[in-house]
Amino acid sequence: MANVGVVGLGEMGGGMVERLLLAGHHVTGWNRTRSKATPYEAKGMIFAGSPRDVAEKSDVTITMVTNTEALQAVLDGPDGVLAGLAHGKVLAEMSTTAPSYMPILGKRVAERGAKLLDAPVLGSILTLSKGQLLIMVGGDRDAYEIAKPIFLSIGEAARYIGPLGQAKAMKVAANLNLAVQLIGLFEGVLLAEKFGVDRRVAMETLLSGVIASPHMKYRAPFVLDPPDHAWFDCNMMQKDLGLALNLGQELEVAMPTTAVSQQLLNSARALGYGGEDFAVVFHVLAEMAGIARSPETAPAS
Repeated sequence: MANVGVVGLGEMGGGMVERLLLAGHHVTGWNRTRSKATPYEAKGMIFAGSPRDVAEKSDVTITMVTNTEALQAVLDGPDGVLAGLAHGKVLAEMSTTAPSYMPILGKRVAERGAKLLDAPVLGSILTLSKGQLLIMVGGDRDAYEIAKPIFLSIGEAARYIGPLGQAKAMKVAANLNLAVQLIGLFEGVLLAEKFGVDRRVAMETLLSGVIASPHMKYRAPFVLDPPDHAWFDCNMMQKDLGLALNLGQELEVAMPTTAVSQQLLNSARALGYGGEDFAVVFHVLAEMAGIARSPETAPAS
């Protein structure tokens, strides 16, 4: 079993730790907020004093943080991940970050004698808990083969995409669909509701047809029964749509539906919904249609 490090113990990073421990790997972890590590220490994870310490003790180090800025914060400086890398080690960057940053980071990792993989995932905390994530991987093929058994301890499939940055581009391409497709479904539900169809009947009917993707089937019902806490809140969804729009501008690809989705999420935040799961954009559209949000569709406090 490999020595694996995980930097960033949020819902996804922490869930990865649990999967790795179940598979028998030796796991060292670090998180800025120390208390988030406690549940995983109880299951066998070793808490490190710094990101550098994680990298020094690990054959493969995983970073799973919120954005590019947070990634740079854990990579740089005397206590950062880069300082702990050495010849033969692999850094697997699994966050949703800017694709264009990966080749730049790859050069810095290579200067340490190590290799970088960009390895974002497709799935949610639900699919992670079931071991059903798809890990998309970009970078050096040999490094991919080294890390592949670790990826398969986390998810059910690992797919090599191409050179550094291409897996991140695929992640951005996938995540913009999370919002765009769901908003299309919500428009259909509201159209039916305004004609007199019961909202639950409209939702269940549309989710029983050919337009329903696995993502829609588990997230759209949040409109009727909100989760206790956001799986992926409006702020995080906006971050990913921002990455998509920036990449579209860079590559001269028109992205009108992504831009509209971003504006609807702006409206959700303006209404005070920023911390809720991004499925709450349904209620933005509903209010625009003159349908007030009912108390039972608000998340539990």
